[in-house]
Amino acid sequence: QVRLVESGGGLVQSGGSLRLSCVAFGSIFSINAMGWYRQAPGKQRELVAIITNGGSTNYADSVKGRFTISRDNAKKTVELQMNSLKPEDTAVYYCNADIRSSLTMRSNDYWGQGTQVTVSS
Repeated sequence: QVRLVESGGGLVQSGGSLRLSCVAFGSIFSINAMGWYRQAPGKQRELVAIITNGGSTNYADSVKGRFTISRDNAKKTVELQMNSLKPEDTAVYYCNADIRSSLTMRSNDYWGQGTQVTVSS
C-alpha cells in the first residue's frame, strides 16, 4: 500500500547536472528519514544522501559540495540535485524512506524501483 516512485535519471556529460525526484504514495501516516542510495555495476549499494523529517542532512564524502538533498513533507517528496557530475557517479539511484503506515501504524523501510544515471566522460 506504500510505494516510492522515482524520476529524473538519464544520460549527461561529465560536469553536467541532473535532478532526481521521488514521491511517496499510499496509506502513509508519517515519513521519517528519506534518502538516496546508489549502486554501480559490481559494487554494493551505498548511501548518497539522507535527510530527516526535521531537515538535517548527511552526505557521502564523495558527493559533498556537489549534491544537495531536499524534501517537501507536505508533498511527500524528496529530491536530489546533482551538479558537477563525474563518470564515477554512474549508477542506479534508489530512493529510500522510513514510512509509518496509516493502516498498521508500523514503520517500514521502503525502496523505489531505481533510476539509471549515466555520466559520460
